[in-house]
Amino acid sequence: MTEKTKYDLIIDEIEAVRTRNNRNWMDILRLAFRHSPDEAAAILKDIYREDKAVSDLAAKLTDDA
Repeated sequence: MTEKTKYDLIIDEIEAVRTRNNRNWMDILRLAFRHSPDEAAAILKDIYREDKAVSDLAAKLTDDA
């Protein structure tokens, strides 16, 4: 197996941080739906719409590559 580069180590750190942060997001989502499901759904819909816009823009960048 090849030795990890400094980039690999940094990417591993980013992955660990994102894992912890994703867990936090899921906890917030559970809490929101438990206490106010209609409002939580409306907010989640807005987040999804904006995420899709970012994905569409990213696709434009990668389609040209």
